[in-house]
Amino acid sequence: MSREEAYQLLTTYTTKEGLIKHALAVEAAMRAYARKFGEDEEAWGIVGLLHDFDYEKYPTAEEHPYKGAEILRERGFPEEWVQAILSHASYTGVPRETLMAKTLFAVDELCGLITAVAYVRPNRKLAEVTVKSVKKKMKDKAFARQVNRDEIREGAELLGIPLEEHIETVIQAMTSIADELGL
Repeated sequence: MSREEAYQLLTTYTTKEGLIKHALAVEAAMRAYARKFGEDEEAWGIVGLLHDFDYEKYPTAEEHPYKGAEILRERGFPEEWVQAILSHASYTGVPRETLMAKTLFAVDELCGLITAVAYVRPNRKLAEVTVKSVKKKMKDKAFARQVNRDEIREGAELLGIPLEEHIETVIQAMTSIADELGL
């Protein structure tokens, strides 16, 4: 599947702007880590782009990401990609056995937090977001309360990367597509 086909699949199932922007942010973070780890940037980007493509139509824990996995399998997606998408949600119990799966888990919640931090900056720009500002907001449990801080820390540990470096990598990745994200 090409990136264009993946984007078409995403937008077939997802119409909410916020969810599309989250998919783009996770795609950018996955591509950045693929470059860092010497992996297939296109494959990692597509997995990031599609990790939540079924969420708008199937938002319950009983359906997401299981319905998406079925759709991807029907379309001939590699099983490694499907397993990575299944394992990004802790409640599935699917183990994160590949570097791709670990990375998807590591960047998903962090992209959400970084977006939230950007929204409260004076000019609502990713260029104003720093590692320090993200770490400060991580401590504020009332801020972006839907973001699981434990999963952000666990993700950095899974990758064997210091939290600060992990945050910086994802900020830089998201900043590279700031216009697409409206930030």
